[in-house]
Amino acid sequence: MSHKIAPSILAANFLELGKEIDMVNASQADYLHVDVMDGAFVPNISFGQNIVKFIASRCEKIVDVHLMINDPDKYVQSFFDAGANIISIHAEATNHLHRSIYGIKELGVKAGVALNPHTPISIIENVLEDLDMVVLMSVNPGFGGQKFIYNTLSKIQKLSELRTIRNLDFEIEIDGGVGLQNAEKILQAGANVLVAGSSVFKSDDPIQSITKLKELGIEQLSEF
Repeated sequence: MSHKIAPSILAANFLELGKEIDMVNASQADYLHVDVMDGAFVPNISFGQNIVKFIASRCEKIVDVHLMINDPDKYVQSFFDAGANIISIHAEATNHLHRSIYGIKELGVKAGVALNPHTPISIIENVLEDLDMVVLMSVNPGFGGQKFIYNTLSKIQKLSELRTIRNLDFEIEIDGGVGLQNAEKILQAGANVLVAGSSVFKSDDPIQSITKLKELGIEQLSEF
C-alpha cells in the first residue's frame, strides 16, 4: 500500500487561502486534510461548513474532513453537502459509534474514526471491518505545531498488525507533529497516510516538502 500525503490546511496562511489550496493542487499531495474544531470537544475553534465548502470548491485533491467536534452525527450531512470526500469522527465524541459510521457511509463517502492519544485501539476493534480509515492522533488535538508523541509508534504497529491479521484494507492516518524528522519511522510502523501541517505550510518550499515526504521509502521497522 503506497503511502499518501495529506497537507493540513489548518497550518495555511488564511489571508492567502486560495493560493495555498492552489499550491496543494500543484503538488504530489493525495488529500487535503481539514480539521474542524468546535471549541468544546477540543480547546480551540477552527472553521465550519462555509469555509469547507470554499476549500472543496477550489481543491482538486480528495477533501479529508476530520471532525473534532461533539455530537458529530448532527453535522455529518452538512459537511458532506460542503464537499467532504472522507469524513472522520472521534470515537470519544459519540455514544453509538457503529451507527455514526454507517450514517457517514450511507452518504456515499468514506468513513473514518479518530482516536486521541490516550484512547486504546481496543475501543474500535469491533468496528474495524466497517472503516475506510483510522486516524491516530499523535498530539493532543486542538492546536497545530505540537510535538509528535512517540508512543504513537507502538499504537500504529498494533493497529497495522490487526489490519493484517483480519485481512482488512483501511488506511492508517497519523495526525500531529509529522515531518521529515519522523515520517519514515511512522511509515515503517505501518501507517500509510501522513497529515503534515506546519512541516509543509511553514516551510520555505511547501511543494518540495510534500515531494520529500512522498518520496520516502518504506522498510520493515524492527524496533522503535
